[in-house]
Amino acid sequence: MMNNIFSKLGILFAIGFFLLFSVSVSYAKPKKLLVVTVTKGYKHQSIPVLEKVIEELGKSSGNFTVDYARTDEDLAVKMNAAGLQDYDGVIFASTTGDLPLPSMEAFLKWIKAGGAFIGIHAATDTFKENQPYYEMIGGTFLAHGPQLKVTLNNNDQKHAATENFDKSFEIFDEIYTFKNFSREKTHILLSLDKNPNQSDKENFNKSGFYPIAWCHNYGKGKVFYTALGHREDVLQSESFKKHLLGGILWALKQAKGSAEPQVKSKK
Repeated sequence: MMNNIFSKLGILFAIGFFLLFSVSVSYAKPKKLLVVTVTKGYKHQSIPVLEKVIEELGKSSGNFTVDYARTDEDLAVKMNAAGLQDYDGVIFASTTGDLPLPSMEAFLKWIKAGGAFIGIHAATDTFKENQPYYEMIGGTFLAHGPQLKVTLNNNDQKHAATENFDKSFEIFDEIYTFKNFSREKTHILLSLDKNPNQSDKENFNKSGFYPIAWCHNYGKGKVFYTALGHREDVLQSESFKKHLLGGILWALKQAKGSAEPQVKSKK
């Protein structure tokens, strides 16, 4: 009698372990990202390095795999309404200009339905006159001066994309300023409190607010953008890799972080 009880308990334990293992394996399945590097304006020489960094982050973390859209033909196949269903997230990796997307409407609808969007550096120099796009990403590239060392403010040390940075830190890179940007519509991650554009001689170094990285919800989807990453040495630095990985995982809903604007709307 006792042997039968133990035997049945053993079978139940084995079944429970199998089910638990199956659930764990299913949960751990890597997400799939589409890395877009098509350019119709300035082409950053650092793009191949950025591609490699993203792929290595996927492999080392085990959280995602990557596919690429490097040509117009790739975009036509992989970014139409049907093709997007194969991906959990899309990265615009220093894209520039007006890309020949099959349908901007379908792309934005895909993000709103729960897709992840990650924009790196010149992603804000993409579709600069397309209001639905720049409202999705959060702003439009305005200008940059010569590359220089700046002191960035970390506006959220609890967010996955910025938890590795000190409250303030120095970096040497090409620093953007933006238009079509609202602090009331996004969660600030990194910023400057002085104008970084040396070409703007009258206003250079004047006090103000200048965003560098941010994130927000877009429908059911999540958007993360960082303006850093022009220089190859920045892309290859451990601090940037942690910043980017945190942002990617946050956008994929695999890492912690607020999306609430720190500045509330006055409406």
